[in-house]
Amino acid sequence: MDSEEFSYELKIPQERVAVLIGKDGVTKKEIEQLTHCRLDVSAEGDVIIKGEDGMELYITKEIVRAVARGFNPKTAMLLHKTDYALEMIDMKDIAGKSKNTMERLKGRVIGKGGKSREEIERLTDCSISVYGKTIGIIGETDNVALARQAVAMLLQGSMHKSVFQFLERKKKEILLG
Repeated sequence: MDSEEFSYELKIPQERVAVLIGKDGVTKKEIEQLTHCRLDVSAEGDVIIKGEDGMELYITKEIVRAVARGFNPKTAMLLHKTDYALEMIDMKDIAGKSKNTMERLKGRVIGKGGKSREEIERLTDCSISVYGKTIGIIGETDNVALARQAVAMLLQGSMHKSVFQFLERKKKEILLG
């Protein structure tokens, strides 16, 4: 008896296609070997993922989404680990249609010279990508929730200092049980 094949289609930004495929197709091959799924990627950014294992298909979709949203493929492939998660925050929900508001929000999360993003990454052990209108977070599930909370605080206008103090406090609570 043949096992059933599942497929999933998604669209990624055209400028991320080369990143997903990698030099000489290396990145695409690595993802396929890791997840046991096949990727069919068009130059326009249409991606078809095929596989026999529904869970692997879902994980592959999350890896592709992460790459599409600005993550380095190596970081995106961490999602194959069972305790890792990808969280997406759509800034349109907060900024609405205002380009100025969108830029200001991005600036708050990234910080001067990337300092704010680096500090959140350091304190939560997560990777953060700010791409287009989306903020992506990859890390261990509990840490992702914490990083999301910190990013949400910044987006709602909390002072950077208070957000970092909040993260320091949470980190101590976790360490001390």
